[in-house]
Amino acid sequence: MPATSPRILLIEDDPSIRRFVRLALEDEGWQVSESETARRGLIDAASRQPDAVVLDLGLPDADGKTVIAELRSWSQMPILVLSAREREEEKVAALDAGADDYLTKPFGVPELLARLRVMLRRRKQATAADKPCTQAHFGEVVVDLATHEVARAGQAVHLTPIEFRLLAALIAGQGRVLTHRQLLLQVWGPEYLDRPHYLRVHMANLRQKIEVDAAQPLHLMTELQVGYRLAGLEA
Repeated sequence: MPATSPRILLIEDDPSIRRFVRLALEDEGWQVSESETARRGLIDAASRQPDAVVLDLGLPDADGKTVIAELRSWSQMPILVLSAREREEEKVAALDAGADDYLTKPFGVPELLARLRVMLRRRKQATAADKPCTQAHFGEVVVDLATHEVARAGQAVHLTPIEFRLLAALIAGQGRVLTHRQLLLQVWGPEYLDRPHYLRVHMANLRQKIEVDAAQPLHLMTELQVGYRLAGLEA
């Protein structure tokens, strides 16, 4: 096994899901350690220092969001949350607590691997960066974060200050799902947390200017009942 293979900590109390995830990751040559409880998971996270954590929210001894908050108090290691399909509000709370992404059960191996690879790549880029990047590229769009200039297919695109702040927040998210709450806080401030319609209106306007087809966006993606993510951001 290569010395550089990713080390993943799986915190999950369901033995069948643990086995499914472990086999999928080991088949890729990744190293996997397992914890059945929140308490054991926190101990293993501190002692093993994994490259990423896969966390089930429904643990027997503690709420998964408590685990996220505890991990975030001392580490920025990527956290991928596993959640049940009908618990949308739980996903939002987990992301607000500091999780990087989520997968809805049941899920397939390709999606699991893709989400983890993105998280690991994002962390590697953040660690390796020795100077802040002032330009972002996705699809035909180029964004200069220093001058606030935006172009699509070589043509200048005029964004309002709010639209630019919204786009900049999504770029800073590096492909992560950002919840409605997170975006409202970053773009408008705490006094606007009860006005989600502001976000919907400005996102619709931003799509009209950025996407080739606003009705079928390729980059400004909606995560239903959760928030938005920017897809296709180039390294």
